[in-house]
Amino acid sequence: MNTLSSPPGAERTGGPAVRIGALVPLSRPGWVEAGRHLLAGLELAVRDVGRAGGIGGRPLELVVRDTAADPRRAAAAVDELARLGVAALAGEYHSVVARAAAARADALGLPFLCSSAVLDALTEQPTEWVARLAPAQSHGWRVYADFLLGAGHSRIAVAAQPSVYWAAGTRVLRDHLAPRGGTVVELDVSALDPAALCDEVVGRRATALLLLTGHPEPAVPIVRSVRRDPRLAGLVIGAPAGQPEFAGWARALGDDGAAVPFLRYLPERLTPLGARVGQALRERLAEAPSFVAFEGYDTIAVLAEVLRSHGADRARAAGSWPRAAVEGTRGPIRFSRPPGAGVWQWTRPPLQVVDRDPAAPDRFRILHTG
Repeated sequence: MNTLSSPPGAERTGGPAVRIGALVPLSRPGWVEAGRHLLAGLELAVRDVGRAGGIGGRPLELVVRDTAADPRRAAAAVDELARLGVAALAGEYHSVVARAAAARADALGLPFLCSSAVLDALTEQPTEWVARLAPAQSHGWRVYADFLLGAGHSRIAVAAQPSVYWAAGTRVLRDHLAPRGGTVVELDVSALDPAALCDEVVGRRATALLLLTGHPEPAVPIVRSVRRDPRLAGLVIGAPAGQPEFAGWARALGDDGAAVPFLRYLPERLTPLGARVGQALRERLAEAPSFVAFEGYDTIAVLAEVLRSHGADRARAAGSWPRAAVEGTRGPIRFSRPPGAGVWQWTRPPLQVVDRDPAAPDRFRILHTG
């Protein structure tokens, strides 16, 4: 999908539009629901920037490219967007795709503010061109591991698909849990059907099963199988990657999808801006906005401020990451370079462990904060 978005009524007297390239998964095998929410946040922010006068009187436009969760397709899109003269890149949800996009952005000298991907090694080498809003996986998944330990779970099974992202998450969990007496057992979902997976969980005496898998397949059949197995009545199902955040999870699983803790990048209370944006996103999406939609909005808010302050020059924009200070929907946004980090990172992104309330699956319960 190739689209161009500009807000209605934007001023056009200050010169040609300032373009931002947007990378979004909008078709399978990408997580289309996440992509739809990400794009809604990006587009809403572009509209608001236009209503506030644009970038020095110039309208702001999105040039959208569908990555379809394909790293090669994303890299080719970055090359194309660079040729089209975009001032910066925004977006992407899938970590392995964002990593490919970040590598090309670094090679081409194109500022890239990654909205949602959490993989620590977003680039192989440190770069000044790439920044990220979502917390690094090593931070978020350690918080999730602390939640599990605090809830009395030390024997953890992970149902994992082959992926750099899932492997990295498993490693974070194992490294954090082992010194604290916890164990992590890996179960390969490509080799086990849901019934056989349940047998393995019983045999390993695990008290928690984490879904390091895609959604809806194979996550939904696994959840259904576990919920119907009387041997696993006390088992906690977890999804640190956030699959239950989206309405599609609740539609597919109903009551079975409740009480599945996951990581969510929202504060307990949104800022006043966040409350206003949340209502506008709800109207745009015709459903409750996910944290991914807020990430999309904040991405454009940051890039708009950078472009207003430093113009559309790519090098100057990328050089401004450490000086950027923006009031986002989820709190003040500033960037730093944590030790060992290859990209600029939002210093204090909000982080929660939440689940859907069994008494009302459309309502979320905050179980832990990090």
